[in-house]
Amino acid sequence: MKVKICGIKTVEAASHAVENGADALGFVFAESKRRITVLQAQQVIADVPEHVWKVGVFVNEVAAEIKRIAETAGLTHIQLHGDEIPEDYRAIGLPLIKAVSVKSPEDLKKIDTIIADYILLDSPPAEYRGGNGSSFEWNLAKAIGKSKTNIILAGGLDPQNISKAIAKINPLMVDVSSGVETNGEKDLGKIIDFINNAKKEREED
Repeated sequence: MKVKICGIKTVEAASHAVENGADALGFVFAESKRRITVLQAQQVIADVPEHVWKVGVFVNEVAAEIKRIAETAGLTHIQLHGDEIPEDYRAIGLPLIKAVSVKSPEDLKKIDTIIADYILLDSPPAEYRGGNGSSFEWNLAKAIGKSKTNIILAGGLDPQNISKAIAKINPLMVDVSSGVETNGEKDLGKIIDFINNAKKEREED
């Protein structure tokens, strides 16, 4: 089971996540309480091993600006969390993750029309697109994980519910942000518990 820790803002949080088995780190460049500047991201990413995904999270940003940020910061993957059409971002030259907000079965039907390397299933937006700490009804997406191998599950995940979520959806990767925070900051203990619980679930399958 692959694990992505999103909303990384510090070298400490990044190194701690990687040392404890994180496969991907997310850096938010959109409007968010976890927003990071390009130079901050560059400084954090400089110490991250090559094999770990460095995912830039964007909402309705133009492709040219994303490409500039990706090249400056050292991103390896692009996550589109708005109303983007992935084909318009192919020229960036990096793997694309397209987020889909899941409220109803109709939302899941859209997935077959999306041309992206990975599909991220998330809860409906609240104040911000993503990172709101609420989960969607996992039963809606139960069949998706069995039929597709490129699903990333997000939305309200935490160390307590991650095993149940993986059992329901069977995703390629799980993505957490607020679920490993205390008072709005990354909690190193929660990061360890989340990664361990996620990876243990797949080992026991």
